[in-house]
Amino acid sequence: PEEQRVSLRIYDINGRYVRELLVASLPAGEHTVGWDGTDRTGKSLASGIYLYRLETVGEVQTRKMLLLQ
Repeated sequence: PEEQRVSLRIYDINGRYVRELLVASLPAGEHTVGWDGTDRTGKSLASGIYLYRLETVGEVQTRKMLLLQ
């Protein structure tokens, strides 16, 4: 319902940090962030299950996703 600071990070299935996709202050509403399947060095990652972690003020959500290359 209000503008908040948001961060979105990707981790592999073992919990190792892969890449940060977003760190920004966003207005209220729905937003879309794309990921090209690369790590923080630009290297393409293998297909498989990854975790994304969405953090806002007072809330953290972690969910699984499937990357198909």
